[in-house]
Amino acid sequence: MINHIAFVMDGNRRWARKQGLAVTRGHTHGVDSVKKVIEFCLKKGIKYASLYAFSIENFKRSMVEKNFLFNLIVYEAEKGIDELKKQHVRVRFVGDKSLFPETVKKSCSILEDKTKQFDKLHLNILFCYGGRQEIVASVKKIAQKVQNGELSADNISEHDIAQHTWSGAIPDPDLIVRTGGAQRLSNFLLYQAAYSELLFIDKFWPELHMDDFNQIYDQYQERKRRFGQ
Repeated sequence: MINHIAFVMDGNRRWARKQGLAVTRGHTHGVDSVKKVIEFCLKKGIKYASLYAFSIENFKRSMVEKNFLFNLIVYEAEKGIDELKKQHVRVRFVGDKSLFPETVKKSCSILEDKTKQFDKLHLNILFCYGGRQEIVASVKKIAQKVQNGELSADNISEHDIAQHTWSGAIPDPDLIVRTGGAQRLSNFLLYQAAYSELLFIDKFWPELHMDDFNQIYDQYQERKRRFGQ
């Protein structure tokens, strides 16, 4: 049974170029796959889903593309509230919130607040996120607690590190899926992925259909997780 599934949503821009479209159209079509993830998780009873939407490294992209992405997030956040509430989906934005563009902060905060009471599906949008940066942020919080005398350095545990990450108490992903053909994590949930199953798919993110998600689920069911045993 999958409790937490995570996706590196790769291939939007390459899909658009393949279609002879502007790269921004790839991001627009990628939203349809996000909606399929929600439908899939609700159907299968999956409690947590994490989506890698925008990495800290993505700030290196062109201003035109970044502005489009930020406007798209605002648009979808505002448009989707009612449907997410109807489906009892809780949305959280996970990342370095000090880096959130001013244009999206309010929409992200409203969406989180309007869905915070729901528990059927926890949808985590990893935005302005980086796995190494998340670990550094956790260590800094713990170091401050040690300095303040709230925590002994000798008593620091894996649980403490996990609790102080941006992700917080979210369970580790059972399965991490990356689309687009590349076989790497790209700074995604590095601390949490220690024993996650990994699945790499050649299809671009906007190409995924419900049959693909069902195949992902079936492939996971065939695996035996040993956790080092």
